[in-house]
Amino acid sequence: MNRPEEVYGIFNDSFPPVLDGVTLTVENYAKWITAMGKKVAVVTPWNPEKAVIPEKYDVYRYFSLPIASRKPYRYGYPKLDPFIWHKMRRAPFRIVHAHCPFSSGRLAAYASKYHKVPLVATFHSKYRTDLEHSLPEWMVKKIMTRVMNFFNTADEVWIPQAKVEETVREYGYKGKLTVVDNGIDLAADSFDEILAIKNRAKAKLGIDGNEIQLLFVGQHIKEKGVLLIIKAIDLLRDLPVKASFIGTGYAVDEMSELIRHLHLEDRITLHGIIPDRDKLKEHYAAADLFPFPSFYDNAPLVVREAAMMGTPSLVLAGSTTAEVITDSYNGFLCENSPESYAAKIRDLHNDRKKIIAAGRGAAATLTRPWREVIEEVMMRYNEIIEKYGNRR
Repeated sequence: MNRPEEVYGIFNDSFPPVLDGVTLTVENYAKWITAMGKKVAVVTPWNPEKAVIPEKYDVYRYFSLPIASRKPYRYGYPKLDPFIWHKMRRAPFRIVHAHCPFSSGRLAAYASKYHKVPLVATFHSKYRTDLEHSLPEWMVKKIMTRVMNFFNTADEVWIPQAKVEETVREYGYKGKLTVVDNGIDLAADSFDEILAIKNRAKAKLGIDGNEIQLLFVGQHIKEKGVLLIIKAIDLLRDLPVKASFIGTGYAVDEMSELIRHLHLEDRITLHGIIPDRDKLKEHYAAADLFPFPSFYDNAPLVVREAAMMGTPSLVLAGSTTAEVITDSYNGFLCENSPESYAAKIRDLHNDRKKIIAAGRGAAATLTRPWREVIEEVMMRYNEIIEKYGNRR
């Protein structure tokens, strides 16, 4: 039997008030492992903005500074924070799980070595693309060498979707990879219930049932195709198409300027971050389509969250996201251009039954509750701990 003070360490460079897909994953790991009666500590950079953490787990924050090119993200500097090293030595970790290879990953590797416990690392993002946005090539190469060295030190490397293996191998990782799905924290018992929720959400948010309502949730960065969505809407002026963007990122100002330039203020709303999960659920439900024209993402959680609310995604053919999408069955595929996006939306406006059918397929095939996912995670943790103990 585990000693009650043993801690499951969850490490990531972002955590509320910063919101993104990996943050949601970490939150749900901590929430559901705690719900299973285990003690959890989340290790993450300090943020000056306060966030309410209602769950009963510890959050260890360490010194950080803002990243000017990637607001609202911050970069942690644990070397400048002696208190975090003291906490890493005092916390009786049973296993540590890093969801990021940067500052929090280094702390996870230290805790693993100090306490002689296994290190699990999940490969969530296309890190090279992130770095290339703001750093010179020579520095990108240097940092990527450190990133891959980090993954090579892990006892197990997990990926959230099978197609992510292509990126990991491209980066040079040659070890074993384990696919562990992400879950969702939105739920409904049947598709009829989902349709009823959608109708109520549209009414509450004042959305006309004749409109095609688009929704984008995520970082507002060019890599995710946010400007493409705006340009596609400009090509659909003869149709009642509107869009909501939820989130923030470095491209917000450029998006706002493009909306003004195209005179689309009456069609597109930039909501900023919506931290209230119930309110976010209403937006997912009220949407007809979830446009996600990104080659950047590995396994976006937002596509699955939209699916739970019967909202099918419109993604790029050949993208990693498209691996789980069968065109017209549980989502839609198109090419990487405003014209292709606009043509697909026009087709779906003319045959709304296709949207409902794909929403039904998405809800049936792309959703898995977090409790079920974490039950699998805990089983894998125990296997790793046992294997690690036998090696010592």
